[in-house]
Amino acid sequence: MLYTEESTRANIRNRQGQRVFYLGTGDRLTAAAKEWLAKEKIPILPAEEARPARYLLENGAWMEEKPEHMTHLNAEILVPKTHPRIRFRGKMDTLEARLLLCRLKIKEMEKDLGEILALARQILRCDVLEEPLKWEKLCGLTEAEQRKRSHFPQDYYGQPHFMPSVEDGEALLQLNLLRCAAREAELAGAEAFTDPSGNPTRPDILKALNRMSSMLYILMIQWKAK
Repeated sequence: MLYTEESTRANIRNRQGQRVFYLGTGDRLTAAAKEWLAKEKIPILPAEEARPARYLLENGAWMEEKPEHMTHLNAEILVPKTHPRIRFRGKMDTLEARLLLCRLKIKEMEKDLGEILALARQILRCDVLEEPLKWEKLCGLTEAEQRKRSHFPQDYYGQPHFMPSVEDGEALLQLNLLRCAAREAELAGAEAFTDPSGNPTRPDILKALNRMSSMLYILMIQWKAK
């Protein structure tokens, strides 16, 4: 396999608190991928080293082999596939799939949808690698600007709040389905990143998920206003 810079970024792993890249026998890196790894000071390790000598569990126990009903929470810890963070990742996979289809079908919004897709992938990456999520604007709007536009669309787009109908056409209904997928991911995130006392454990991710679903509603408003 030939790893581009994009696919290399997507396959960075966390090993004992350090970012690493595992390269398999016969796999290669493009010049841009090598340059990015060197710039980020990320070591390249043989793929054989990716498999741990033993698998740790959340309760501190360990296993010699990985059972089928369990999966990786991170590079070191195994959890059941019913774990809230694993369910959240499944919802994010669905959201990404919907984003890709909408980008394919709604060319007029390809740039904005691409930006939302990039944020979705960044969220998933920061969850898996347990890194902080950093972002400032989405589709050119700050958090405060998004909130105003989603609450008062009539003032900004001349289009009031509405309920979608079949008369709105396929594009808008696809956007609505995408917004629903974002809301499902947001709710799964709220379950995954809230402790037993009700306190958020990843407020950065939860805020980004909320802004993402709001931005998709704004895109619906913009399309309807046409």
